Amino acid sequence: MSKQKEAEAILQDGDIIFIRISNFLYKHVAETSCSWESHVGVVFRGEDDEWFVAESTIPVSKIKPLEMFIHKSENERFMVRRVRGGLTDDEKARLRTAAMSRMKKVYHLGFKYDSPRQYCSKFVYDIYREAIGKEVGYLQTFRQLISENPDAPVYFWRLWFFGFIPWRRKCVTTTSQLRDESLETVYDSEK
Repeated sequence: MSKQKEAEAILQDGDIIFIRISNFLYKHVAETSCSWESHVGVVFRGEDDEWFVAESTIPVSKIKPLEMFIHKSENERFMVRRVRGGLTDDEKARLRTAAMSRMKKVYHLGFKYDSPRQYCSKFVYDIYREAIGKEVGYLQTFRQLISENPDAPVYFWRLWFFGFIPWRRKCVTTTSQLRDESLETVYDSEK
């Protein structure tokens, strides 16, 4: 049985799925936060009984079949995490509504939380906060993020931001979500 099929057997609406995208931007995102993952989405079952992932991606937020989402991960590695104790049916429905209301929103390449545009971890953070009042991960400034990792690729971020890193800009990272203690890992393709 494939790892995807193993995971599908235990998935629930609202589960959070993490992957690693191997392009230059996402590699530096993972390197900055000292973690393997660089992208995140939320899983839902479709009307056709197939699983899909709601995600904020370049250029806009959209839904993608689970298989395609996992396939874009380096070595097809993925991890699924869930709110400890699970979600009620009402919470799952509210999460779906919140996710679908954000479809086709433009991606924010500057990872600015205080913007009407989205990026993957902001998408997850916002739908959970709106739908069930839960913050998954936490907000921090670029200064805080980079100071937590003395080996962070500051040179890359200087180039990315045309010489001026927005040190006070707030962001939420996939890593803060991956490590959120209110979540439990229900599937890890590496185990």
